[in-house]
Amino acid sequence: MPKTVTLIRSATLSDVAEYAYAATAPSDARLIFLAGACPLNPDGNTAAAGDYAGQARVAFDTMRTALADAGAAVDDVISTRVLVASSRQADLVAAWEAVRDRFGEHDPPSTLFGVTVLGYDDQLVEIEAVAAVRDPA
Repeated sequence: MPKTVTLIRSATLSDVAEYAYAATAPSDARLIFLAGACPLNPDGNTAAAGDYAGQARVAFDTMRTALADAGAAVDDVISTRVLVASSRQADLVAAWEAVRDRFGEHDPPSTLFGVTVLGYDDQLVEIEAVAAVRDPA
């Protein structure tokens, strides 16, 4: 089956951003809106306390599971928002690099936010995503 999401890179904008600037999905695609994926262990405690990159990896794995449960995969992600509880750019970069590495070649448009606090004790990272899939006929 052909890929549903088309990533768009801009030849007129800076190539410093390491992701596509836009993405499209055909009109017959089903959109999947994921809640923020949190870095939680199966027991409900926050994983990788104090580790921005570690929490980003766990949150990504949580997002991947939610995608699979909705009938999608990482390559179906059309955009993300990565929230990082820090005002330090280095912390945001650590989380972003971990997320980017997990996406591999599929680098959807993303917005990286520094926020004051997230919902769970010791939580530093959360990832929201939108995906697009075509259901088999």
